[in-house]
Amino acid sequence: MDLKDLYDDNNKLKVPLRQSLAENKKVLGILFENCGDVVQKSFAMERAEGMVYMHVVYIDGLTNNGMIEETILKPLSYEWRGNSAKDVWDSILYQEVQTADIKEETSFDKTVGSILKGDTAIFIDGYARSMIVSSKKLPLRGISENDTEAGMRGPKDSFNEGFRQSTALIRRRIKDAKLRVEQDTIGERTRTDYALVYLADVASEELVKRVREDMHHYDIDAIYDSGMAQHLMENWYSPFPTFQSTTRPDKVAAGITEGRVAIVFDNSPEVILAPCNLNMLLQTSDDYYNRWAVGTFARIIRYIAAFLAVSLPGLYIAITVYHSDILPTKLLYAIASARSMVTFPVIAEVLLMEFLFELLREAGIRLPGPLGNTIGIVGGLIVGQSAVEAGIVSTMVVIVVALTAIASFAIPNEEFASVFRLLKFFVIIPSAIWGLYGYILALLVIAVHLSGLMSFGIPYMYPIVAGSGKRAYANQDFVLRAPISWMRKRPIFAREEERMRLKPHVTKSHATNGFSRPAAEQSEGAIPGLKPHVTKSTEKEEKNHESGGR
Repeated sequence: MDLKDLYDDNNKLKVPLRQSLAENKKVLGILFENCGDVVQKSFAMERAEGMVYMHVVYIDGLTNNGMIEETILKPLSYEWRGNSAKDVWDSILYQEVQTADIKEETSFDKTVGSILKGDTAIFIDGYARSMIVSSKKLPLRGISENDTEAGMRGPKDSFNEGFRQSTALIRRRIKDAKLRVEQDTIGERTRTDYALVYLADVASEELVKRVREDMHHYDIDAIYDSGMAQHLMENWYSPFPTFQSTTRPDKVAAGITEGRVAIVFDNSPEVILAPCNLNMLLQTSDDYYNRWAVGTFARIIRYIAAFLAVSLPGLYIAITVYHSDILPTKLLYAIASARSMVTFPVIAEVLLMEFLFELLREAGIRLPGPLGNTIGIVGGLIVGQSAVEAGIVSTMVVIVVALTAIASFAIPNEEFASVFRLLKFFVIIPSAIWGLYGYILALLVIAVHLSGLMSFGIPYMYPIVAGSGKRAYANQDFVLRAPISWMRKRPIFAREEERMRLKPHVTKSHATNGFSRPAAEQSEGAIPGLKPHVTKSTEKEEKNHESGGR
């Protein structure tokens, strides 16, 4: 029997577990040939009805060796009660092996899969089954501070490569029995664990079903990171991500309570959320942890930064080359004076400096953290100054390219920012050929593409293209972030019967939580227990809040 004879076309073991321990050991010997980290130990005990033979298999480095020694190997060496193999089996399963997670398995493929994940398998002669004892102790880094999506307020922890640690961080924030964690594997060879995490009564059934089907749409041999699975489910022709990836547990928890589905992957610190739209990729957790006015101002800055990141170099080329007459005279003279010693055309200047900045950005990523940041900043200043002094580029081009780079840093989602850095070249080329006409044409092409893009049935430009009955509420969490007390409904992708998520709690004394509390009671020095007089205007205000906030 050869290794290839054990597997079918889907890379699954086709041999069954047999009653003969010798045959099972033969299969294990072929599977784990030349595997120095696989530990196999055999035991034999004499009983009244004959000898009882056992075999234990686990992988050193993936298991808790101390736990295996104390709870598995030592009990197996004791004098067993009973006279038969069945007595030994039942004693191990129900009495002797003291562990929280032990189960029977009838599939050889699933048994080997459990061994490869860090569990311990026990085989007994005469039984076409195995016992799987949970003994995982995977090498993992601890939960560290989030350095990729840092914020001013809110939790500082982040996901890591541990599958169970990631799901636990979500459970820690959503203590609801209706939170579902659907676990499965993907990848014929890697057998990567993943889980769909959602609220059963909030997430749409159609959304959950579609995500589940998309995860099984391809048969792939290996998945190493959530990004690989994400790209299998996205539109290959679009540069824009239709999933939101994040390392922040609080952002994932917030998305789940809105009705979204989170996909958690083993060995990946990035959790992806679906559906996703452009507005979500320009939001941060700080928008909700700070006052609504501060959050709104930050969002406006980000939208302006996103526009500058994709359009500023193209606009500069179009105006200076084809439409310089629209510039103020003093500014035109300043640009002409700066370019008087430059021999290259404007398009060559811009492309050269953009290439140099992208080169420095890539070099900074590959270098160690502090050194990489230093190279990116100092290197950009030195290269820019040297290029100006050498007459290769003008000072205005350096300013434009630097502003574009700074604007891209203001985009909170790194994957989304990378798309904008790519699209700026798409805007530069037609702007250099047709001026402002080419500039506007390029922006129109991007806008049309975004308008037609969908993420699991949700428009990518939502709430701009939301239905007339849904746009009014959606605009409360768009560029302008309304106060939390006004944002009473979930987005359109949540279940219709669970759209309401915030209701004012009104008591007879109006001692409420602030949603409809009279101003007299909110004022400093209000007399405790004093019941304010409820007027028609107060009742009208409460009805206005109940109908949608504004």
